[in-house]
Amino acid sequence: MQYALGNIRYALRQFRISPVFTAAVILTLALGIGGTTAIFTLIHAVMLRSLPVADPESLYRIGDGSNCCVEGGPQDRWGMFSYPLYERLKTETPEFEEVAAFQAGRGQLSVRREGVETAARPLRSEFVTGNYFSTLGIAAFGGRVLTPEDDRPAAPPVAVLSHRVWQTAYASDPSVIGSTFILEDHPFTVIGVAPPGFFGETLQSDPPDIWVPVQQEPLIDGEGNLLRQSIAAWLRVIGRLRPGASVEGMPSRLTAVLRQWIQQDSGYPAQWMPDVIRLLPRQVVNVVPAGAGVAVMREEYGRSLQILLSVCGLVLLIACANVANLQLARAVGRRGLTAVRLAVGATRRQIISEALTESVLLAVGGGIAGLLVAMAAAKLLLELAFHSTHFLPISTAPSVPVLVFAFGLSLLTGIVFGAAPAWFATRTDPAEALRGSGRGGGDRSSFARHTLLIIQAALSVVLVAGATMLARSLDRLQQQDFGYKIQGRVVLGLHNPPAAYTLPRLAALYRQLEEHLNRLPGVQGSGLALYNPLTDNWGELVMIAGHPAPKMSEEAGASWDRVSADYLRNFGIPILRGRYFTQADNETTAPVAIVNEAFVKRFFKSDEEPLDQHFGLDLPEYAGTFRIVGR
Repeated sequence: MQYALGNIRYALRQFRISPVFTAAVILTLALGIGGTTAIFTLIHAVMLRSLPVADPESLYRIGDGSNCCVEGGPQDRWGMFSYPLYERLKTETPEFEEVAAFQAGRGQLSVRREGVETAARPLRSEFVTGNYFSTLGIAAFGGRVLTPEDDRPAAPPVAVLSHRVWQTAYASDPSVIGSTFILEDHPFTVIGVAPPGFFGETLQSDPPDIWVPVQQEPLIDGEGNLLRQSIAAWLRVIGRLRPGASVEGMPSRLTAVLRQWIQQDSGYPAQWMPDVIRLLPRQVVNVVPAGAGVAVMREEYGRSLQILLSVCGLVLLIACANVANLQLARAVGRRGLTAVRLAVGATRRQIISEALTESVLLAVGGGIAGLLVAMAAAKLLLELAFHSTHFLPISTAPSVPVLVFAFGLSLLTGIVFGAAPAWFATRTDPAEALRGSGRGGGDRSSFARHTLLIIQAALSVVLVAGATMLARSLDRLQQQDFGYKIQGRVVLGLHNPPAAYTLPRLAALYRQLEEHLNRLPGVQGSGLALYNPLTDNWGELVMIAGHPAPKMSEEAGASWDRVSADYLRNFGIPILRGRYFTQADNETTAPVAIVNEAFVKRFFKSDEEPLDQHFGLDLPEYAGTFRIVGR
């Protein structure tokens, strides 16, 4: 112990003697360790952390498909289910204590506190079964959570608020619990507030603000509700395993149940069944651990984070080589002092241990500074990746695993860059060094420094080449032709209108909004659309009037968007034949559509004129819905 303390005191004296060298080493290591720790922070949060629920190891997800939203049709690896299919699967899984279903994707509801708020606010919502909270082992922060009694068709409408929205939107007002809230023009009672830190079963940006029983979905969604539709897949499923039970054999059993259900109870139209039967052998249900929840972010960003960690590892290696070079140069400059110490009785072990202690202390200092760099870098990465997100349940504060990682990385770094300098420091011949020669040690240290320089150069070339290719790729993406003009165009997002708006009032509101936008100074024109032009649109099966019903496949579908009359014109999208939409194309006239050339090539023959042809979506009986007026 005394020996180690002596080495530490000696190292601190050396740092005080050469402050510039010390600062340069610590800052160099801070960047390398900080960048690597920042990426590990995100990897831990996205890929390694368990849900903040009770006993996450006993949670399993039924289905592992990554689809976000499907209306129907085979999924191959199933991950979403209709409510009737969920009920069927629930009866086939006695190994689970409870099996809960929850909405895939996120909805948005207009919510207003009755008697307090005059304007509705948009809250992100999630429909869940009544056993959702008990399956996850979540108790209420205030009030109570949903129960199976709340999830009956005749049950009074109730909801649970997230702790975050209770704090931010309602100032932690305890009277919120038990109050009446108007959800899409329907009264609901808020029965409780979820605990702090609970963001649901899925790590995602903008998690749910409010949870509503699935049995209330018809009340909110009206005629277009999904609850009792056998074909509408919109729910994901999680179960909690009983003590001593196993999921072995469950996937094959549930796959058999699924295939039987598809053939007998799915409700697929008769014209779909030949394609469905053809695809039946590919339809499977897997059962996977769900301690980390539904791994949406892991699937979306896992590969990118691993690449970033590799890049940061290369940067850290370059930093270590740079620091080792500085240490070698310093050791060469201190050859005389080292020779004197060896001549007066210092052992080689003592000199090596002092050099290693100095290196490890420098690395620990770089690691401490690196933690500050890591927090700032992780926060910056999240802001860049989720710049339009209101809330992301990922903390950049160092957790215990991150601290252990940073400390272990610092120790390893200190040993790696300190080993060679420590060894070369003892290769000095005291007699030669005192005579001013020291050629042997100098040759060895010079060879080591040249080797490290070559390593640095090689790694740097790899990083610069990779960065150059990435920059060129980003530049090409910026210059990519999307088929419409982007210069001078600004995209604005609109919240849901108040729930009291009827369809006629809504149509009038949108027309009035467009008129107001057109009168703004500097605005030449505006257009409204259901989807952001740079996001994926909803795709459905296309039925052309007079054509045979297509086989179920991706080639038989097309994405669509609802837009106002001037949208295409103001985006600079030309019409090759036919016409643009006009104000006469409204909710009172027959539906019309404008299609692009990809649509024409996919669904019409080369000598076939698409103008004035009719098509529909999903089912043959809808084939006459839309008339094509432009292309």
